Amino acid sequence: MFIRTIALAAGLTGAVGLSQFPEFTQQYTQRLGGAVDELARQIAEFDADAQGLGLDRELALGQLATGGDFGAARAESMTRTIDRHDRLAADLAALEGRSAYERMTQAARFTDPEIAERTWQAYRPALPATPEGLVFAGVGFGIGWIGVALVLSLLMLPFRRRDHAPRRQATIPVGTGKPKAQSRTEPPLRRERQAAPSGPVLRAVRNGAPRSRR
Repeated sequence: MFIRTIALAAGLTGAVGLSQFPEFTQQYTQRLGGAVDELARQIAEFDADAQGLGLDRELALGQLATGGDFGAARAESMTRTIDRHDRLAADLAALEGRSAYERMTQAARFTDPEIAERTWQAYRPALPATPEGLVFAGVGFGIGWIGVALVLSLLMLPFRRRDHAPRRQATIPVGTGKPKAQSRTEPPLRRERQAAPSGPVLRAVRNGAPRSRR
C-alpha cells in the first residue's frame, strides 16, 4: 500500500510536469527567435561601422582589441555576441516549425540559461488542453509511476526476504527459562519371532482322535 501511494503521487507529478512540455517549448522557441533577431541587429550595426572604415569584421575586432582596456573588453564582448548568435541561430533552425514530439528529440536545443529563465518567469502552468499535452501527460504519469515503484521495490527487497525467512521456534515450559528440548522419536522395536515349539506336535485328524507326530 505504501509503495502504491508513493508511486501514484510520482505518477501525478510526472503527468503534470511533462504535460507542460509542449507549451513551454513553444514559448521558448518564440523567445529564441526574438533573441536571434536582436543579436543579428547588433552584429549588423558592428559590421556596418567596420565597412564604413573599410574594414571587415575580423580586422575591426583586431583593431578594437588593441585600442586599450576598453577596446579589448568591447572586442571580447562582441566576439561572445557573434558566437551566441551563431549557436542560437542553429537552435532556432532545428526547432522552428517542429511539432512537440519533434521538439522532444531536440531537448539539447533548450539550454540557453537566459532565454530559459525569461521563458519560465513569464510561463503560467495550465492543464493540458491539446492532444499533444494529453499524450505527454500520459507518458509522464507512466514514467513517474513505473520509475518510483521499481526503485522502492528494489529498496524494500531485503526487508521482504527477512520477513519471509523461516524461523525455528523452541517450546519453553511454564516456570523455566530454558527452551524445552525437542523429543526424539525412536523407531519402534522389532518384535522377535517366537521359535517353533519342540517335541511332539498334535495334529488334528478328521473323524478320529488326534495323533502325535514326531
